[in-house]
Amino acid sequence: MGVAVRTAGGGDRELLVRLLDEAFQDDPVSGWVFPGVEYRRTTHHRLMGAFTDIVLAEGRVDVTEDGSACALWMSMPADQHGDGNPADDEGPAQVRQAVDPENERVELIGRLTAGVHPTGRAHEYLWMIGVAPGRQGEGLGTALIGSVLDRCDREGRPAYLEASSVRSRLLYERLGFAPVGEPLPLPDGPHLWPMWREPRTP
Repeated sequence: MGVAVRTAGGGDRELLVRLLDEAFQDDPVSGWVFPGVEYRRTTHHRLMGAFTDIVLAEGRVDVTEDGSACALWMSMPADQHGDGNPADDEGPAQVRQAVDPENERVELIGRLTAGVHPTGRAHEYLWMIGVAPGRQGEGLGTALIGSVLDRCDREGRPAYLEASSVRSRLLYERLGFAPVGEPLPLPDGPHLWPMWREPRTP
């Protein structure tokens, strides 16, 4: 039995933010950005809201019909990060101001990931994927990603992401992603693994 997936719209914002907040409460990178369980519980949802707003406006969000999983995608042109220095980008500072002005890690995570983002080829960027804690391990994430990767294969388009845990890295490897460059160490924190997937030919 397949997983029913649809494209989310503005009316799904509350559902998406709640889902991402719950899915990433125990994520190593979320724990680094918002250290401490209580701090994370009361603040983390704001960052998920900022990410959701950006992707609803500029990208695409896929969500399962039952609301148990979602994936945030951005289509990146070849020259998206090719001009200038990531330090000149005001986006991460604006997100920090909106989410948690005193927390420099909110801005830093955006600058660090922008600094390692591949340039020179148009690609699909999996910004993040969240599965409700009680539904993880059922293949929902694979189904969500698979529909976009199938399109990438048909169109000859690569895909990119940053894995935030060993578990997710292994999942992405099974889907055809491979590490690109060195792991990205967060200061006094965990690593992110930039991963790239070449389109598969039929």
